Amino acid sequence: MPILADRMSQLGTETAFEVLARANALAAAGKSIINLGIGQPDFKTPEHIVEAGIKAMRDGHHGYTPAAGIPQLREGVAADLKKRHGAEVDPSLIMIMPGGKPTMFFACLMFGQPGAEILYPNPGFPIYESSVKFSGATPVPYRLSEANGFAFSAEELLSKITANTRLIILNSPANPTGGAVPKEEFDALVAGLAAWPDVMVMSDEIYGQMLYDGREHTTLLSYPEIRDRLILLDGWSKTYAMTGWRLGYSLWPKSVFGHAEKLAVNCHSCVNAPTQFAGLAALTGPQDAVHAMVRAFDERRRVIVSELNQIPGFRCVEPGGAFYAFPNIEGTGMTSKALQTRLLEEAGVAVIAGTSFGAYGEGYLRFSYANSTENIREAIKRIKACLS
Repeated sequence: MPILADRMSQLGTETAFEVLARANALAAAGKSIINLGIGQPDFKTPEHIVEAGIKAMRDGHHGYTPAAGIPQLREGVAADLKKRHGAEVDPSLIMIMPGGKPTMFFACLMFGQPGAEILYPNPGFPIYESSVKFSGATPVPYRLSEANGFAFSAEELLSKITANTRLIILNSPANPTGGAVPKEEFDALVAGLAAWPDVMVMSDEIYGQMLYDGREHTTLLSYPEIRDRLILLDGWSKTYAMTGWRLGYSLWPKSVFGHAEKLAVNCHSCVNAPTQFAGLAALTGPQDAVHAMVRAFDERRRVIVSELNQIPGFRCVEPGGAFYAFPNIEGTGMTSKALQTRLLEEAGVAVIAGTSFGAYGEGYLRFSYANSTENIREAIKRIKACLS
Protein backbone atom coordinates (compact mmCIF):
# COMPACT_ATOMS: atom_id res chain seq x y z
CA MET A 1 0.00 0.00 0.00
CA PRO A 2 1.24 3.53 -0.72
CA ILE A 3 2.34 5.55 2.30
CA LEU A 4 0.64 8.92 2.02
CA ALA A 5 1.79 12.10 3.71
CA ASP A 6 -0.11 12.76 6.93
CA ARG A 7 -1.46 16.05 5.58
CA MET A 8 -3.54 14.23 2.97
CA SER A 9 -5.93 13.19 5.73
CA GLN A 10 -6.64 16.86 6.37
CA LEU A 11 -8.12 17.56 2.94
CA GLY A 12 -11.89 17.77 2.78
CA THR A 13 -14.14 17.86 -0.27
CA GLU A 14 -17.33 19.44 -1.56
CA THR A 15 -20.42 17.41 -0.74
CA ALA A 16 -22.27 19.22 -3.55
CA PHE A 17 -20.28 17.19 -6.08
CA GLU A 18 -20.98 13.95 -4.20
CA VAL A 19 -24.71 14.71 -4.17
CA LEU A 20 -24.54 15.61 -7.85
CA ALA A 21 -22.94 12.26 -8.64
CA ARG A 22 -25.63 10.39 -6.68
CA ALA A 23 -28.37 12.46 -8.30
CA ASN A 24 -26.97 11.72 -11.76
CA ALA A 25 -26.80 8.01 -10.95
CA LEU A 26 -30.44 8.00 -9.83
CA ALA A 27 -31.44 9.92 -12.96
CA ALA A 28 -29.56 7.43 -15.14
CA ALA A 29 -31.51 4.66 -13.44
CA GLY A 30 -34.76 6.33 -14.48
CA LYS A 31 -35.68 8.35 -11.37
CA SER A 32 -36.97 11.90 -11.87
CA ILE A 33 -34.50 14.27 -10.15
CA ILE A 34 -34.74 18.01 -9.57
CA ASN A 35 -31.30 19.32 -8.66
CA LEU A 36 -31.31 22.21 -6.22
CA GLY A 37 -27.91 21.23 -4.91
CA ILE A 38 -25.23 22.36 -7.34
CA GLY A 39 -23.90 25.89 -7.01
CA GLN A 40 -23.71 27.10 -10.57
CA PRO A 41 -25.94 29.31 -12.75
CA ASP A 42 -28.33 27.39 -14.99
CA PHE A 43 -27.77 29.94 -17.77
CA LYS A 44 -25.48 29.58 -20.74
CA THR A 45 -22.36 31.70 -21.08
CA PRO A 46 -23.35 34.76 -23.17
CA GLU A 47 -22.69 34.23 -26.87
CA HIS A 48 -20.25 37.11 -27.35
CA ILE A 49 -18.01 35.59 -24.66
CA VAL A 50 -18.11 32.16 -26.30
CA GLU A 51 -17.27 33.72 -29.67
CA ALA A 52 -14.29 35.56 -28.16
CA GLY A 53 -12.90 32.26 -26.89
CA ILE A 54 -13.39 30.60 -30.28
CA LYS A 55 -11.77 33.56 -32.05
CA ALA A 56 -8.77 33.39 -29.72
CA MET A 57 -8.25 29.73 -30.66
CA ARG A 58 -8.61 30.49 -34.35
CA ASP A 59 -6.20 33.41 -34.02
CA GLY A 60 -3.54 31.04 -32.73
CA HIS A 61 -3.56 31.72 -28.98
CA HIS A 62 -2.56 28.15 -28.19
CA GLY A 63 0.54 28.56 -26.06
CA TYR A 64 1.62 29.50 -22.57
CA THR A 65 0.81 32.93 -21.20
CA PRO A 66 2.55 34.78 -18.36
CA ALA A 67 1.87 33.04 -15.05
CA ALA A 68 -0.08 36.05 -13.80
CA GLY A 69 -2.20 36.29 -16.96
CA ILE A 70 -2.17 38.20 -20.22
CA PRO A 71 -1.59 41.95 -19.72
CA GLN A 72 -4.82 42.87 -21.54
CA LEU A 73 -6.93 40.90 -19.07
CA ARG A 74 -5.13 42.16 -15.98
CA GLU A 75 -5.66 45.71 -17.24
CA GLY A 76 -9.28 44.85 -17.99
CA VAL A 77 -9.83 43.64 -14.44
CA ALA A 78 -8.30 46.83 -13.04
CA ALA A 79 -10.57 48.92 -15.28
CA ASP A 80 -13.61 46.92 -14.20
CA LEU A 81 -12.80 47.38 -10.51
CA LYS A 82 -12.41 51.10 -11.16
CA LYS A 83 -15.77 51.24 -12.95
CA ARG A 84 -17.69 49.19 -10.37
CA HIS A 85 -16.04 50.31 -7.13
CA GLY A 86 -14.12 53.48 -7.95
CA ALA A 87 -10.99 51.68 -6.78
CA GLU A 88 -7.57 52.44 -8.25
CA VAL A 89 -5.84 49.09 -8.73
CA ASP A 90 -2.38 48.37 -10.11
CA PRO A 91 -2.78 45.73 -12.88
CA SER A 92 0.65 44.35 -12.00
CA LEU A 93 -0.78 43.12 -8.67
CA ILE A 94 -3.62 41.17 -10.32
CA MET A 95 -3.23 37.42 -10.77
CA ILE A 96 -5.44 35.59 -13.27
CA MET A 97 -6.39 32.21 -11.80
CA PRO A 98 -8.03 28.96 -12.97
CA GLY A 99 -11.15 29.68 -10.89
CA GLY A 100 -11.55 30.93 -7.33
CA LYS A 101 -10.18 28.00 -5.34
CA PRO A 102 -6.45 28.52 -6.14
CA THR A 103 -6.57 31.91 -4.44
CA MET A 104 -8.02 30.33 -1.29
CA PHE A 105 -5.45 27.56 -1.40
CA PHE A 106 -2.51 29.89 -2.07
CA ALA A 107 -3.50 32.27 0.72
CA CYS A 108 -3.74 29.43 3.24
CA LEU A 109 -0.43 27.91 2.10
CA MET A 110 1.23 31.31 2.29
CA PHE A 111 0.13 32.14 5.83
CA GLY A 112 -0.79 28.81 7.38
CA GLN A 113 1.64 26.59 9.28
CA PRO A 114 1.62 24.67 12.57
CA GLY A 115 0.97 27.12 15.40
CA ALA A 116 -0.77 29.65 13.17
CA GLU A 117 -4.52 30.29 13.24
CA ILE A 118 -6.80 31.20 10.34
CA LEU A 119 -10.34 32.49 10.88
CA TYR A 120 -13.08 31.42 8.49
CA PRO A 121 -16.89 31.68 8.27
CA ASN A 122 -19.06 28.80 9.50
CA PRO A 123 -21.32 27.75 7.89
CA GLY A 124 -19.13 28.59 4.92
CA PHE A 125 -17.66 27.31 1.69
CA PRO A 126 -16.06 23.98 2.73
CA ILE A 127 -12.79 24.56 0.86
CA TYR A 128 -11.87 27.30 3.34
CA GLU A 129 -11.59 24.89 6.27
CA SER A 130 -10.06 22.18 4.09
CA SER A 131 -7.31 24.51 2.85
CA VAL A 132 -6.57 25.78 6.35
CA LYS A 133 -6.16 22.26 7.72
CA PHE A 134 -3.95 21.23 4.80
CA SER A 135 -1.67 24.21 5.46
CA GLY A 136 -1.03 22.95 8.99
CA ALA A 137 -2.71 25.93 10.62
CA THR A 138 -5.53 25.69 13.15
CA PRO A 139 -8.93 26.56 11.64
CA VAL A 140 -10.89 28.94 13.87
CA PRO A 141 -14.55 29.29 12.85
CA TYR A 142 -16.60 32.41 13.43
CA ARG A 143 -20.34 31.88 13.37
CA LEU A 144 -22.79 33.22 10.79
CA SER A 145 -26.10 33.16 12.62
CA GLU A 146 -29.63 33.02 11.28
CA ALA A 147 -30.62 35.76 13.75
CA ASN A 148 -28.22 38.16 11.97
CA GLY A 149 -29.37 37.17 8.48
CA PHE A 150 -26.21 35.04 8.30
CA ALA A 151 -23.96 38.09 8.54
CA PHE A 152 -20.94 38.02 10.84
CA SER A 153 -20.75 40.09 14.00
CA ALA A 154 -17.62 42.23 13.82
CA GLU A 155 -17.39 42.24 17.62
CA GLU A 156 -17.47 38.45 17.80
CA LEU A 157 -15.04 38.02 14.91
CA LEU A 158 -12.54 40.45 16.43
CA SER A 159 -12.77 38.62 19.76
CA LYS A 160 -11.40 35.49 18.10
CA ILE A 161 -8.18 37.13 16.91
CA THR A 162 -5.09 36.15 18.89
CA ALA A 163 -1.35 36.67 18.57
CA ASN A 164 -1.33 33.49 16.45
CA THR A 165 -3.88 34.73 13.90
CA ARG A 166 -2.35 35.10 10.44
CA LEU A 167 -5.35 35.36 8.11
CA ILE A 168 -9.09 36.11 8.19
CA ILE A 169 -11.30 34.77 5.41
CA LEU A 170 -14.43 36.79 4.57
CA ASN A 171 -17.23 35.99 2.12
CA SER A 172 -20.12 38.34 1.33
CA PRO A 173 -22.54 37.65 -0.29
CA ALA A 174 -22.00 34.17 1.03
CA ASN A 175 -22.16 30.54 0.06
CA PRO A 176 -24.10 28.60 1.44
CA THR A 177 -26.36 31.05 3.28
CA GLY A 178 -26.91 33.86 0.77
CA GLY A 179 -26.13 36.24 3.63
CA ALA A 180 -24.91 39.75 2.81
CA VAL A 181 -22.94 41.56 5.51
CA PRO A 182 -24.08 45.15 6.25
CA LYS A 183 -21.51 47.89 5.67
CA GLU A 184 -21.51 48.88 9.33
CA GLU A 185 -20.14 45.46 10.29
CA PHE A 186 -17.32 45.84 7.77
CA ASP A 187 -16.64 49.33 9.13
CA ALA A 188 -16.38 47.95 12.67
CA LEU A 189 -14.20 45.05 11.58
CA VAL A 190 -11.73 47.24 9.69
CA ALA A 191 -11.56 49.69 12.60
CA GLY A 192 -10.82 46.80 14.98
CA LEU A 193 -8.14 45.40 12.71
CA ALA A 194 -6.04 48.49 13.37
CA ALA A 195 -5.00 46.75 16.60
CA TRP A 196 -3.77 43.74 14.61
CA PRO A 197 -1.57 45.16 11.83
CA ASP A 198 0.01 41.80 10.93
CA VAL A 199 -3.26 39.95 10.27
CA MET A 200 -4.01 39.44 6.57
CA VAL A 201 -7.52 39.44 5.10
CA MET A 202 -8.81 37.41 2.17
CA SER A 203 -12.14 38.72 0.90
CA ASP A 204 -14.06 36.30 -1.33
CA GLU A 205 -16.34 38.57 -3.39
CA ILE A 206 -17.26 36.09 -6.13
CA TYR A 207 -21.00 36.81 -5.64
CA GLY A 208 -20.51 40.58 -5.41
CA GLN A 209 -22.77 41.37 -8.36
CA MET A 210 -25.64 39.22 -7.09
CA LEU A 211 -27.48 41.33 -4.51
CA TYR A 212 -31.18 42.01 -4.00
CA ASP A 213 -33.67 44.47 -2.49
CA GLY A 214 -31.52 47.48 -3.34
CA ARG A 215 -28.47 46.27 -1.46
CA GLU A 216 -25.11 47.58 -2.61
CA HIS A 217 -21.97 45.48 -2.46
CA THR A 218 -19.41 46.45 0.16
CA THR A 219 -15.98 45.63 -1.20
CA LEU A 220 -12.92 45.53 1.05
CA LEU A 221 -11.21 47.60 -1.65
CA SER A 222 -13.07 50.61 -0.25
CA TYR A 223 -10.93 50.53 2.92
CA PRO A 224 -7.50 51.99 2.04
CA GLU A 225 -6.24 51.39 5.59
CA ILE A 226 -6.08 47.62 4.96
CA ARG A 227 -5.15 47.62 1.26
CA ASP A 228 -1.57 46.58 2.09
CA ARG A 229 -2.86 43.34 3.65
CA LEU A 230 -5.92 42.61 1.50
CA ILE A 231 -6.24 39.65 -0.85
CA LEU A 232 -9.30 40.10 -3.04
CA LEU A 233 -10.88 37.07 -4.71
CA ASP A 234 -13.31 37.45 -7.60
CA GLY A 235 -13.92 36.00 -11.04
CA TRP A 236 -16.23 35.14 -13.88
CA SER A 237 -17.82 31.83 -12.80
CA LYS A 238 -21.01 33.14 -11.20
CA THR A 239 -21.45 36.58 -12.76
CA TYR A 240 -21.04 35.41 -16.35
CA ALA A 241 -22.20 31.78 -15.99
CA MET A 242 -18.66 30.55 -16.73
CA THR A 243 -18.12 27.89 -14.05
CA GLY A 244 -16.69 25.37 -16.52
CA TRP A 245 -14.29 27.87 -18.09
CA ARG A 246 -12.30 27.93 -14.82
CA LEU A 247 -11.43 31.59 -14.73
CA GLY A 248 -10.95 33.79 -11.68
CA TYR A 249 -8.64 36.50 -10.43
CA SER A 250 -7.13 37.82 -7.25
CA LEU A 251 -5.54 41.07 -6.18
CA TRP A 252 -2.54 40.74 -3.85
CA PRO A 253 -0.57 43.21 -1.73
CA LYS A 254 2.71 44.17 -3.35
CA SER A 255 4.63 42.60 -0.46
CA VAL A 256 3.36 39.09 -1.26
CA PHE A 257 2.48 39.17 -4.95
CA GLY A 258 5.78 37.55 -5.93
CA HIS A 259 5.04 34.62 -3.62
CA ALA A 260 1.60 34.15 -5.19
CA GLU A 261 3.20 34.18 -8.62
CA LYS A 262 5.74 31.51 -7.59
CA LEU A 263 2.89 29.34 -6.30
CA ALA A 264 1.13 29.73 -9.65
CA VAL A 265 4.24 28.71 -11.56
CA ASN A 266 4.62 25.64 -9.38
CA CYS A 267 0.92 24.76 -9.47
CA HIS A 268 -0.64 25.43 -12.88
CA SER A 269 1.88 27.45 -14.94
CA CYS A 270 -0.85 29.71 -16.33
CA VAL A 271 -4.53 29.90 -17.19
CA ASN A 272 -5.33 28.65 -20.69
CA ALA A 273 -5.06 31.44 -23.23
CA PRO A 274 -8.44 31.31 -25.06
CA THR A 275 -10.33 31.47 -21.76
CA GLN A 276 -8.48 34.66 -20.84
CA PHE A 277 -9.57 36.34 -24.07
CA ALA A 278 -13.12 35.21 -23.37
CA GLY A 279 -12.84 36.75 -19.91
CA LEU A 280 -11.75 40.05 -21.41
CA ALA A 281 -14.79 40.04 -23.70
CA ALA A 282 -17.00 39.41 -20.67
CA LEU A 283 -15.67 42.49 -18.86
CA THR A 284 -15.66 44.84 -21.84
CA GLY A 285 -18.77 43.63 -23.67
CA PRO A 286 -22.48 44.16 -23.00
CA GLN A 287 -23.68 43.40 -19.47
CA ASP A 288 -27.35 42.81 -20.39
CA ALA A 289 -27.12 39.05 -19.77
CA VAL A 290 -25.66 39.63 -16.29
CA HIS A 291 -28.50 41.93 -15.28
CA ALA A 292 -31.12 39.59 -16.77
CA MET A 293 -29.69 36.63 -14.85
CA VAL A 294 -29.72 38.54 -11.55
CA ARG A 295 -33.33 39.62 -12.15
CA ALA A 296 -34.27 35.98 -12.77
CA PHE A 297 -32.51 34.89 -9.59
CA ASP A 298 -34.33 37.58 -7.64
CA GLU A 299 -37.71 36.34 -8.88
CA ARG A 300 -36.81 32.76 -7.98
CA ARG A 301 -35.52 33.88 -4.58
CA ARG A 302 -38.92 35.28 -3.70
CA VAL A 303 -40.65 32.11 -4.86
CA ILE A 304 -38.40 29.65 -3.05
CA VAL A 305 -38.40 31.55 0.27
CA SER A 306 -42.20 31.78 0.21
CA GLU A 307 -42.54 28.11 -0.69
CA LEU A 308 -39.99 26.89 1.88
CA ASN A 309 -41.78 28.77 4.64
CA GLN A 310 -44.93 26.79 3.86
CA ILE A 311 -43.27 23.42 4.56
CA PRO A 312 -44.06 22.18 8.09
CA GLY A 313 -40.90 22.22 10.19
CA PHE A 314 -39.08 24.69 7.90
CA ARG A 315 -38.37 28.38 8.33
CA CYS A 316 -36.30 30.46 5.94
CA VAL A 317 -34.92 33.99 6.15
CA GLU A 318 -34.62 35.92 2.90
CA PRO A 319 -31.10 35.69 1.44
CA GLY A 320 -29.61 39.04 0.55
CA GLY A 321 -27.36 37.80 -2.25
CA ALA A 322 -25.92 34.91 -4.27
CA PHE A 323 -28.44 32.21 -5.35
CA TYR A 324 -28.85 30.12 -2.21
CA ALA A 325 -31.55 29.74 0.42
CA PHE A 326 -30.56 28.24 3.77
CA PRO A 327 -33.71 27.19 5.62
CA ASN A 328 -33.76 26.03 9.22
CA ILE A 329 -35.23 22.49 9.29
CA GLU A 330 -35.01 21.77 13.02
CA GLY A 331 -38.79 21.60 13.21
CA THR A 332 -38.76 18.39 11.17
CA GLY A 333 -36.95 16.56 13.96
CA MET A 334 -34.39 15.25 11.46
CA THR A 335 -30.68 15.92 11.13
CA SER A 336 -29.48 17.80 8.07
CA LYS A 337 -27.73 14.76 6.60
CA ALA A 338 -30.71 12.45 7.17
CA LEU A 339 -33.10 14.90 5.52
CA GLN A 340 -30.71 15.47 2.59
CA THR A 341 -30.63 11.71 1.96
CA ARG A 342 -34.38 11.24 2.36
CA LEU A 343 -35.27 14.06 -0.02
CA LEU A 344 -32.94 12.75 -2.70
CA GLU A 345 -33.83 9.08 -2.40
CA GLU A 346 -37.57 9.43 -1.80
CA ALA A 347 -38.61 12.79 -3.28
CA GLY A 348 -36.05 13.03 -6.06
CA VAL A 349 -34.90 16.48 -4.88
CA ALA A 350 -31.16 17.12 -4.53
CA VAL A 351 -30.19 19.57 -1.77
CA ILE A 352 -27.12 19.87 0.47
CA ALA A 353 -26.98 19.27 4.22
CA GLY A 354 -25.93 22.32 6.20
CA THR A 355 -23.24 20.25 7.94
CA SER A 356 -21.42 20.06 4.60
CA PHE A 357 -20.54 23.70 5.29
CA GLY A 358 -19.40 23.29 8.89
CA ALA A 359 -20.65 22.19 12.29
CA TYR A 360 -22.78 25.32 12.69
CA GLY A 361 -24.75 24.19 9.64
CA GLU A 362 -26.53 21.44 11.57
CA GLY A 363 -30.28 22.02 11.38
CA TYR A 364 -30.12 23.64 7.94
CA LEU A 365 -30.22 22.67 4.27
CA ARG A 366 -28.79 24.58 1.31
CA PHE A 367 -31.11 25.05 -1.64
CA SER A 368 -29.68 26.49 -4.86
CA TYR A 369 -32.31 28.38 -6.80
CA ALA A 370 -30.22 28.22 -9.96
CA ASN A 371 -33.08 26.29 -11.52
CA SER A 372 -36.38 27.23 -13.15
CA THR A 373 -39.32 28.54 -11.12
CA GLU A 374 -41.35 25.63 -12.42
CA ASN A 375 -38.80 23.12 -11.10
CA ILE A 376 -38.54 24.95 -7.77
CA ARG A 377 -42.30 24.78 -7.26
CA GLU A 378 -42.37 21.10 -8.23
CA ALA A 379 -39.47 20.36 -5.85
CA ILE A 380 -41.30 21.98 -2.92
CA LYS A 381 -44.45 20.05 -3.81
CA ARG A 382 -42.45 16.80 -3.70
CA ILE A 383 -40.85 17.73 -0.37
CA LYS A 384 -44.21 18.48 1.21
CA ALA A 385 -45.56 15.12 -0.01
CA CYS A 386 -42.46 13.29 1.23
CA LEU A 387 -42.62 14.80 4.72
CA SER A 388 -46.35 14.40 5.11
